[in-house]
Amino acid sequence: MGSSPFVGITGGTSDKTHGSRWRVHDNGGGHSPTVHYLFVSFLLCSSVGVFYIFYLFNNPNLNYNNSLGCQEDNDGSWAIGAFYGDSPFSLKPIEDMNIWDNKSAAWPVANPILTCASVTNSGFPSNYVANPFLYAKDDFLYMFFENKNVITMQGDIGVARSNDNGVNWEQLGVVLDEDWHLSHPYVFNYNHQIYMMPQGSGTRDIRLYKSIEFPFKWKLEKIILERPLVNSVIIYHENMYWIFGSYQTRLTFGDLEIWYSKTPFGPWTPHMKNPFTGPRNGGRPFVYNGNLYRLGHSENIRVFKIEHLTTHHYIESEVDFKVEKSTKGINAWNGARSHHLDVHRLRTGEWVAVADGDRTHFGDVTSRHVVGCGLIITSGSIVLLTCWLLGFIKCFIPLTHIKKRNDSILNWERLKLRLRLNQTINPNTYIGKFILTVLLILSIVIACIGFGYMYGGNGSEKPYPVNNHFSQFTLLAMTYDARMWNLKMYVNHYSKCASVREILVVWNKGKPPNPSELESAVPVRIRVEEKNSLNNRFRVDPFIKTKAVLELDDDIMMNCDDLERGFKVWRENPTRLVGFYPRLVTAPPPLKYRPEKHARKHDGYNMVLTGAAFVDREFAFERYWSEEAELGRKMVDEVFNCEDVLMNFLYSNSTPGGHSVEYIKPAWAIDTSKFSGVAISGNTQAHYRVRSRCLEKFTELYGGITEWKVGFRRRKDGWDR
Repeated sequence: MGSSPFVGITGGTSDKTHGSRWRVHDNGGGHSPTVHYLFVSFLLCSSVGVFYIFYLFNNPNLNYNNSLGCQEDNDGSWAIGAFYGDSPFSLKPIEDMNIWDNKSAAWPVANPILTCASVTNSGFPSNYVANPFLYAKDDFLYMFFENKNVITMQGDIGVARSNDNGVNWEQLGVVLDEDWHLSHPYVFNYNHQIYMMPQGSGTRDIRLYKSIEFPFKWKLEKIILERPLVNSVIIYHENMYWIFGSYQTRLTFGDLEIWYSKTPFGPWTPHMKNPFTGPRNGGRPFVYNGNLYRLGHSENIRVFKIEHLTTHHYIESEVDFKVEKSTKGINAWNGARSHHLDVHRLRTGEWVAVADGDRTHFGDVTSRHVVGCGLIITSGSIVLLTCWLLGFIKCFIPLTHIKKRNDSILNWERLKLRLRLNQTINPNTYIGKFILTVLLILSIVIACIGFGYMYGGNGSEKPYPVNNHFSQFTLLAMTYDARMWNLKMYVNHYSKCASVREILVVWNKGKPPNPSELESAVPVRIRVEEKNSLNNRFRVDPFIKTKAVLELDDDIMMNCDDLERGFKVWRENPTRLVGFYPRLVTAPPPLKYRPEKHARKHDGYNMVLTGAAFVDREFAFERYWSEEAELGRKMVDEVFNCEDVLMNFLYSNSTPGGHSVEYIKPAWAIDTSKFSGVAISGNTQAHYRVRSRCLEKFTELYGGITEWKVGFRRRKDGWDR
């Protein structure tokens, strides 16, 4: 036999060494196809992995670029929202109250009203905020909450202040910090003095802190109960103070316990019937219509009516309670769970509540990393297994000390021999090359999925705040009966976007569908038009509740993050058209309508198509239907085209001294009409000729737009590349 060089990957270099070993085999002195395959596999997998991680870390919706706060946390990504109602049992989220705030361009203000970002931006790095408690003093409403410290990775107690009943919150900072984790800052008044009873996970007791300088300074007043109760609250009921809390063992939370005393300082006596079966407290107990209610939680808030409470008996019964919860899943700030609620009655008689919420479940980060690691190992195993079957990497299992071969080993040896004899994956044949290529692509895809699990976040497409406030917009699509396939997919997809409040379907022709036929996470309203006209897209509609309207054709599909980025830019520039498809009209006449590549070639744009653009519904719709725009609307009806061009002219010539359009580049966009065969503009050249006529006519009517060129790559965030 000829000599063959061997390089051991693990183990010794001699065949006489006992134990299993791996070998890399190269037949002859040159490089075999298997060497090339291993090298190319390693190079491609490594390159794709590096570039994919780079892409993930530059995703604007992830927080890896923010070293101060809002990092991924295995405990969750908790935030706090506000709710209002005539009673604690009729609470609605703040966005349903239609409260507008001009300072933060929130029309309307939407939940959440407090996040890790708003706390971090005030100078106190935070991973999440949770367990809110309200306390009213003078003309202010204070909110105490758990703030997960990024540096110590334990909870501190933070506080915020509002002078408008919970719409806007001023961050006042961290007011209580101990060497152990703090949470659940229960604040109450006793004998005209303010006390706080936070939960301390490192003390296994209940401590009472006294306010020295409200709300900033607190000092330990007394350890009132040496008992590891969690989520504890104190209430005054029938001349007695009562502590409700759940006993904490080293591993789990036990049953509910009740203790009583004449004063909050003790001594405390355990209830005769301790322990009780019941969930942990989920907030401050409250009194409504003379009845006392206890809040509990599992994955969501539950309410229990306390029927009987004495030193000898305790009876509670669960009552119907439901805080409106989004069905948008991980795109909603409270889509996964909520475990705390605090209600407070305002001087007006209205009730305000604050609740925490999370878009993911506990342990999400760990589970994603475990799955990701498993997939990456699987990807590498495919490459190694292929090389092993090719004979490039050999694993010898010495049989010297085995009296009888195992049947499974013999079967596996026969399988390898059969694969080699039949040359099924011989790299020198076309079939072998095809199989190797498929295996390589499969390993790369699995590796990318693994990296996505590890570094791609939890998959949520979150909204972007402006001045620490969130808002919502209405999504408007114009369609007709032949495009129902597009519409169903459109509604199902976009209704899950975080900032979409309502989807308005402008029905131009044919029998309209029943809204129940459309699967949606938000309300869908169908407005049936009498005339099939493109002008209907901008018709004044008093039932639209938001200031922002996203005009989006029903055949355009893009991800929710693109919509959220566009909405943020519009809120920063509400007097502009903010869109995703730029166009450039250049002088001299005759003016020609050209595709996006013309704008790219000349590095600028002066139009954005309103088939995918944010508008101010008050300004845009009223101006479009003004007497000034009447001739333009007539031409739109004549050519059944150009309504978006007309809107650009109306915007441009009403914004003196500045540009009226803003472009945002989508990560991807798909025209679904290409699949359904119902595209309105089938003949591109004829479509462009009609639009060129519109440019000439609208320039004559409303003035030119060629001088208002805006360059690409102006934004620091790179969203207009």
